[in-house]
Amino acid sequence: MKISSSFFTFFITFLFVQTLTAQNYYFKDKAPFDEKIPTPKEFLGYGIGDHHTRHDLIVAYLTKLAEVSERASIGIYGMTHEKRKLVMFAVSSPKNLQNLASIKKQHLAFVDTNQNVKNYDEVPVIINLGYNVHGNEPSSAEAALLTAYTLVASNSPEVLNYLDNAVIFIDPTINPDGRDRHTQWANQYQAKNLVSDNIDAEHTEAWPRGRTNHYWFDLNRDWLLGVHPESKGKLKWMHSWYPNVVTDFHEMGTNSHHFFEPMKPIGSWDPIMPKENYEDLNNLFAKYFSKALDDVGSLYYTKESFDGTYPGYGSSYPDLQGGLALLFEQASSRGHVQDTDYGKITFPFTIRNQYISTFATIKAAVENKAFLREYQQKFFKTAVTKKAKSGFAGYEFEEKYDKNREKAFIDQLLTHKIKVYKNGDKYTVPLKQPQHRMVQTMFETYNKYRDSVFYDASAWSVANFYNIKYKGVKSVKLGTEITSTEKLINTTPIAKAEYAYIVNWDDYNTPAALYYLQSKGLKVASAFKPFSINTSQGEQSFNYGSLLIPVSKQKLKSDAVYKIIKLAQEKFNIPVYGTNSGFSVKGIDLGSNNFRVLQQPKAALLIGEGTSSYEAGEVWHLLDTRVHMPITKIRMQNFRRANLDKYNTLVMVSGNYSTLDSIQIGNLKNWVSKGNTLITIAGASKWAIDKKIVKERFTKKKKTKDTSTVKRLPYVEASEHAGRERIGGVIFEVDLDVTHPLGFGYRSSKVPVYKNNLVFLAPSKSAFATVAKYTENPHIDGFVSKRNLEHFIKPSASLLVSAIGSGRVVLFADNPNFRGAWYGTNKLFFNAMFLGSEIRVPR
Repeated sequence: MKISSSFFTFFITFLFVQTLTAQNYYFKDKAPFDEKIPTPKEFLGYGIGDHHTRHDLIVAYLTKLAEVSERASIGIYGMTHEKRKLVMFAVSSPKNLQNLASIKKQHLAFVDTNQNVKNYDEVPVIINLGYNVHGNEPSSAEAALLTAYTLVASNSPEVLNYLDNAVIFIDPTINPDGRDRHTQWANQYQAKNLVSDNIDAEHTEAWPRGRTNHYWFDLNRDWLLGVHPESKGKLKWMHSWYPNVVTDFHEMGTNSHHFFEPMKPIGSWDPIMPKENYEDLNNLFAKYFSKALDDVGSLYYTKESFDGTYPGYGSSYPDLQGGLALLFEQASSRGHVQDTDYGKITFPFTIRNQYISTFATIKAAVENKAFLREYQQKFFKTAVTKKAKSGFAGYEFEEKYDKNREKAFIDQLLTHKIKVYKNGDKYTVPLKQPQHRMVQTMFETYNKYRDSVFYDASAWSVANFYNIKYKGVKSVKLGTEITSTEKLINTTPIAKAEYAYIVNWDDYNTPAALYYLQSKGLKVASAFKPFSINTSQGEQSFNYGSLLIPVSKQKLKSDAVYKIIKLAQEKFNIPVYGTNSGFSVKGIDLGSNNFRVLQQPKAALLIGEGTSSYEAGEVWHLLDTRVHMPITKIRMQNFRRANLDKYNTLVMVSGNYSTLDSIQIGNLKNWVSKGNTLITIAGASKWAIDKKIVKERFTKKKKTKDTSTVKRLPYVEASEHAGRERIGGVIFEVDLDVTHPLGFGYRSSKVPVYKNNLVFLAPSKSAFATVAKYTENPHIDGFVSKRNLEHFIKPSASLLVSAIGSGRVVLFADNPNFRGAWYGTNKLFFNAMFLGSEIRVPR
């Protein structure tokens, strides 16, 4: 068909006007633009805000900008679990990009405590713009596209000045897996005639929703813990650049407005952060944010909510690296348009506010780059000169029996560039080092706070996460610096044995090795009493739970058995011993009935609406990535037709389980009574008691003197009083029965546990079923009210086992798998999974 030249001219003019109109809403003050640079609309085929943009298209557009402009480059810093690219888009003046290596060297001189450079205003400021860590908070990633286009295409004096004086790194999608999950949802329910009704499917995502990553973890809690590839990649990048300013863009409730820092006053009694960070710099930058939002009439607030106490946020971790981390929270349209108390909120509106705050950040950073640089230099200089108020010069630790757990902790320290030294079998971490504040974060514990209400955890002494027994020391002897854990564990290769092989259960990796052995068809037994025996490596003592693989009891020939054992040792790096006699030097012999053959777990996990996606993800991740064991994930709507007889273990995490009727609950109880194991975590333990699946009880508040009058209090303080009684995240000490199968693999009866709920289990009426109880003085770290500590924590149990027929329910009051980082209590969960079938509960 022939198209007339006049029509063609009209069509092009129409597109140009449409593009210009869309641009004017976001960045009319940034003109003129280079017409050779494709706009987001020209590249995507729709305007920003018209649809939700998939991550692959985000990456493709940024790649295109890097191809056509000398102002930009793009690199990959990691891959997600679902193999999506994690990219960093660098933008600056062509001259700066050509000299990026030199700029980096000059910039890093300010964080080098051995240098004393003073050219604070001569080096471009380093800005990291981070977007979309929560996948279903999508406006910021769209703003990232607009920001990239503006910085690449605008020729306004304002933008050119930013490019000359800054190197800006745009991380457009910190959580691509979660973003694409939400993007698919929002786009598939988007109508041509947009629906703003809050109850519409577009605005009500299905479980697990897009906030989290592939394993349903909140990546904005993972900066400190570094469990996932998204965080590991970002941390590696962070420690290669140490940016001066880092942004963390979020969304909040639809009826909110816009939040920027300063946050509510920091909750710590003695914050490890310099006051210049959370007061001077925050207040300085706030003036820029308020001016920019005032200019467009956007409502906002500060100081009332959020806190930077927990150091694992994107808005707090960079603070511990001498930068200024900034939190932004934008009211969400959670789709394309929604009704609010103030009228309709649109997706483009939310994007524009994020875009405006982005450029206010750039402006503030450029205009205060000398201040930022001098602050960062001082931050690290004081780290190597300041004395800890504790009086300690450092910390010392040693794990004699579980070298893989110890190695995992050292890996954690090295991830954060903390210097670690080895003296003999002990490790020393000095406080006098550039990462002084991170050392405090790893080891220090607190019991005094300025506030009683925390946005998240109030305890994060990471050494306790790993159940590392450590102590503060007044002086340090450095020894050999550890720079890698690659060859940290030296296991003696197993020699072939004709009688039996023995593996101590103490090591963190042994459960994974057990599953591997079982999957290869080997019969494996567990020692229910300790023993000592002569092995190929001399006399060895073996703890409760140690594994026995008798050669004569296997269907395979001895050579094949040896090959499997050898591969297991190499794969999991655990000590394995061979013996040619069943006669023990001390304790039970290898033919004792106190060795019990273990069933291979055939596990299922209930997931879906009404269950905690966080806790479910923690179980899935733990078994999938560390034990290399499959677990069937049964959605709640499918439970009715699930054949539970296919499984011997079922895990239930916190949830309301409201869809389970009396018949299904009866079926579940009947399944347990056949000899199977039900593992309940936190809220699920409460549910099991409420539904009378088990005959256990909750701890009741101690009776106090009755008063006829109630003290009047100001209404405005009501939420603070209620918040004080929450347990947002506290570390307590429990007394563990290490002779119980659920306590196998522990050498000390004193174990730290993490509690972030109000589930208080009364000790069992059976004398042998209270596996772990809080100690007389259980507090280790974090805020807990006196009422909760005295009335509920101290009298309660942390771990119970309750019999139902031939089966049992293992009830955790606390979460043993919290955020994928509680190596210290994972073993309790492993024990429930692998040893549950052998637990006998005396009547």
